[in-house]
Amino acid sequence: MPSIVKPSATHPSLQRNALGMTIRDYEGSMSTLCAGCGHDSVTAAIVRALWEISAKPHMIAKMSGIGCSSKTPAYFVNGAHGFNSAHGRMPPIATGANAANRELTYIGISGDGDSLSIGLGHLCHAIRRNVRMTYIIENNGVYGLTKGQFSASADVGSKSKRGEANRMAPIDPVELGLSIGATFLARSFSGDKEQLVPILKAAIAHRGFALVDVISPCVTFNDHAGSTKSYLHTRQHQIKATETDFVPAATEVLAHIEQEGVTSVTMHDGSVVRFTATPKGYDPTDRRAVVTYLHERESEGEIVTGLLYLDETVGDVHEMNQTPETALARVPYEKLCPGAAELDRMQAEFR
Repeated sequence: MPSIVKPSATHPSLQRNALGMTIRDYEGSMSTLCAGCGHDSVTAAIVRALWEISAKPHMIAKMSGIGCSSKTPAYFVNGAHGFNSAHGRMPPIATGANAANRELTYIGISGDGDSLSIGLGHLCHAIRRNVRMTYIIENNGVYGLTKGQFSASADVGSKSKRGEANRMAPIDPVELGLSIGATFLARSFSGDKEQLVPILKAAIAHRGFALVDVISPCVTFNDHAGSTKSYLHTRQHQIKATETDFVPAATEVLAHIEQEGVTSVTMHDGSVVRFTATPKGYDPTDRRAVVTYLHERESEGEIVTGLLYLDETVGDVHEMNQTPETALARVPYEKLCPGAAELDRMQAEFR
């Protein structure tokens, strides 16, 4: 049981989504993370995104590994399924669950230590298999649970709380994904909910593996002068490659986006989306161009955020393996296991 349970009472004026649920229905237990932790802001963005798309709680599967980040699933959607795996082992657990039941919406929460060190190999193969899930890395550059050692995402020259500088090159999850065929790559900042919420909605809608790298400062061990993953450093060096919003499939809305200033477009539900032009020549579907752009901005010390790469032409793990559209968890046992005689017949084909 959590140490602090949120009260169940809700204000009658709270808006309801298409399922008749309020945003409070998508919350979880009270957070026990440090006050001001960026991870709690990520949780709030996840709650908002799931409420806005009217996700059914019982059709959500929350997955995690080990670390401060892996506590996040406890803090959203109490009514969802969940599995807290061993350190770095969340990707294969999620792959197995997805193989058995493709009907669920899978949301994996991990950290830079969990995914880019002990779990790096598992993450790479989940990307290659294009497992349909939203994979969020709450990236703070340190191991928060073990008192602030540098993680594999720490930048060269970034200083620890004790003053020493990191000398090893970082592993960038976005550039890693670009190199091994990822189909959805985005980066955001936990302090930018306006950008993060639509990115998460788009990630959930993607028909494959959606990797979202979120710079999420650790207020206890990595929010000081000299850190390249502090609130101040990220705010000062963040640039948006794209202005991000998510529009579900519907009748086409046409508008001309001006090269200067902001263009407001009214959507089907009456809401207004404001667009600004992306950097000239930026194409999030051109893998090589994205790599070049990221390297250019990185050399200037800038943190590029937004939906950075997208490829909707690649099938997910089920399409590649031609599995039935019905979730395997729902296929009758007799069909899944046809018996010894049928297995003997199949093996005879290989003799």
